[in-house]
Amino acid sequence: MTGLADLVDATDAARDAPLVHWQGATFTRGEILDAADRLAATFVRMGVAPDSAVAALVPSTPLGVVVLFAIWRVGAVAAPLNPRLPAPEIDRLVAETRPAVVVRPSLDDASLVPQVSVWPGTPRRYEPDVALVMTTSGTTGPPKRVLLAHDAIVGAVDSALAKIRGAASGAAGTASASPRAPMPNLMPMPLALWSGVYNLCFATRVGAAVVLCHPFVTREFADAVREHGCTSTVLAPPMLMMLLDDPSITSLAPLRYVRSGTAPLSPVVAHRFRDRFGITVLNSYGQTELGGEVVGWSAADAREFGDAKLGAVGRPHDGIDLRIVRPDGATAAVDEPGEIWARSPFVMRGYAGDGLGLDPRRDRDGFLRTGDLGHLDADGFLWVDGRVSDVINRGGLKVNPADVEEALRADPAVADVCVAGVPDARLGEVPWAWVVPAGGATVDPVALTARVRETCAPYAVPTRVVVVDALPRNEVGKVLRRSLIGQAGTADADVDADVDADVDGEPDDSP
Repeated sequence: MTGLADLVDATDAARDAPLVHWQGATFTRGEILDAADRLAATFVRMGVAPDSAVAALVPSTPLGVVVLFAIWRVGAVAAPLNPRLPAPEIDRLVAETRPAVVVRPSLDDASLVPQVSVWPGTPRRYEPDVALVMTTSGTTGPPKRVLLAHDAIVGAVDSALAKIRGAASGAAGTASASPRAPMPNLMPMPLALWSGVYNLCFATRVGAAVVLCHPFVTREFADAVREHGCTSTVLAPPMLMMLLDDPSITSLAPLRYVRSGTAPLSPVVAHRFRDRFGITVLNSYGQTELGGEVVGWSAADAREFGDAKLGAVGRPHDGIDLRIVRPDGATAAVDEPGEIWARSPFVMRGYAGDGLGLDPRRDRDGFLRTGDLGHLDADGFLWVDGRVSDVINRGGLKVNPADVEEALRADPAVADVCVAGVPDARLGEVPWAWVVPAGGATVDPVALTARVRETCAPYAVPTRVVVVDALPRNEVGKVLRRSLIGQAGTADADVDADVDADVDGEPDDSP
């Protein structure tokens, strides 16, 4: 078994080679690993065993890297937590994890020594192959703790590397495969979340230094691209939009490719980004439960298909099987919509608190219900059409928010938008639209709803348009729809118009 601790040591880099760049400072491989070894010794003295967990409020600083490396070197289970979560939510997640110790950031951001305390409960014993307990995004419900195995994580990283490089196998992902030091890996994702941990593992696998860029600031990001000569990076869709909305960013050279993930990417945004900066956007798809990215574009795909597939999230990596399942349980045909089911060798072991074993979301053939809607085209590209849980049931008629959002996003007055179902006494729920105006633009709700009518069914037209300064998002860019829906009852003061979207004679007028 290849463990995450092996990734840390599997490189020929010298001890004085850069390993972490952060806020203008550089930390060498020797400094980071020595600090990790000292912290690992502290863990052992405090009772951390290979089958126990360390709950770590991981900051996106060099200390965060030290903490994760120390946990892996002990052989324990890393349970990263977002320090920005409310205290009651942190307490709930720690209790669900049942760790041996809890790690908190030091008061000095640049310190490589955290605060460590023994958890007062009885620690849980984890299976030997479990490496991580990761928290899901929690966009549609309370966050869950996902159990991921060592081999699964390394396999997922190697699979993505093989797709990106067009290599025959993941062996090309090792540091020794390249005679030159690899390009530093820009990491704008928080280390406390799966996207951050995954990208740290990705960089470690190729022996690359990391450039920590969280929180994301457009000018600092552009400066880091130039300083470190980065030709590729990973950005969440909101980060792409932030760069587009910053008039001071006129160039991102030498950047050539951006992999987009963590949240759905609008084709409109992908077009705008490419046209402005001359950078190819490679979409991707994955879930924490699937062990990371399982579908994505390669540069070869981009050259071959270009605009013809813009909006697709890519094609499955090697070893990944996809199935589109219709509501009646049958497998969908080409281009027929349904729920995305995926079979991945990197899939989770289960959820913390549920015990191990077959998850109810998995069938006997090993396919996991993702909860996402989509379709596969004739060339094997996957298109994600939305979330099953986001579909709005308006008086028995189904509205896919993603379709309405794309219609609204095409309006030049709209910078960002979210459509969600709000409870309604007569129809059960109705679509509302929350719109962020483009800089200097005035939003006309009547014109927006007219635009929706051009491409969507009458019952899909939002009954209310709310203008907001920004959409609530988590740290990887996913819109918190439940937050918007929860605020709907108090939104009257912010509503610019209450648009009557019912049409005489249409089925949505039925009770």
